[in-house]
Amino acid sequence: MGTADRFDASLDDAELLLDMADEEGDESAAAEVARDLAALSAEMADLERESLFYGEHDESPAIFSVHAGAGGVDAADWADMMLRMYLRYFERKGFKVEVDEVLEAEEAGIRSATVTVRGDHAYGTLESERGVHRLVRISPFDAQSRRHTSFAGVDVIPEVEEAAVEIDEEDLRIDTFRSSGAGGQHVNVTDSAVRITHLPTNIVVACQAERSQLQNKNRAMALLASRLAEHARQQRLAEMDEIRGEQTEAGWGRQIRSYVLQPYQLVKDLRTDHETGNVQAVLDGDLDGFVDAYLQWRRAGA
Repeated sequence: MGTADRFDASLDDAELLLDMADEEGDESAAAEVARDLAALSAEMADLERESLFYGEHDESPAIFSVHAGAGGVDAADWADMMLRMYLRYFERKGFKVEVDEVLEAEEAGIRSATVTVRGDHAYGTLESERGVHRLVRISPFDAQSRRHTSFAGVDVIPEVEEAAVEIDEEDLRIDTFRSSGAGGQHVNVTDSAVRITHLPTNIVVACQAERSQLQNKNRAMALLASRLAEHARQQRLAEMDEIRGEQTEAGWGRQIRSYVLQPYQLVKDLRTDHETGNVQAVLDGDLDGFVDAYLQWRRAGA
């Protein structure tokens, strides 16, 4: 029996049992039917959510990057806040996270961070976060306590098998450098970090999280393969857009979400119009509402 047929049969049974309970005045039987219907409703909701993951790479691991944008030290601090928000979200979802690189900013916060996220529907879940995120708050770095607007960007690409992408070694420039850390025993004092530049596309990847130079190089090559695959995909999309003509829907690189801390409290997604006034919960990793709203929006536009 298929899933739809099983649901139909369960609903028919529930309707029959409810009629019998009503005729006999059996409140306990009616309560049991109500519990069965609630469980069936939850199962249908789970099935509905599963149906939202239909993309080619939705099941793939995600290479997830955060980088500071316009706004100086506030933007670097905002990027750090976002990284913390997402790490908490990954923990809530039970995702496995590998930190590939974190570049600290000079005064506060981070310039960028790249992590690899593995778990059920990792890329399909995190695709919603790609784009520019805007923060409005009273700057803790402004002696006059003025309100500042700062930006940080998120990039998400699916991880692909390195063997699926042809990489010519002659197209690569490989540099080694000393890994940076938080200080003390965590500082790697050998030149084990690796940065790889793909000369034809000028795509740069780096890894400093592993213990050895070879491990960092292998991980950097895997990151490069995924970025080259995404680069090729973007080129194909650009060619299709040129054929279709100008599109009016929101695209990558545009502001997708605003986080306002002052003069009021609001987080609003500008694509889906999903919003909440509980900003602290969002910054603590409560992002499911925004992710689910995006998945519904994506399916509506498919």
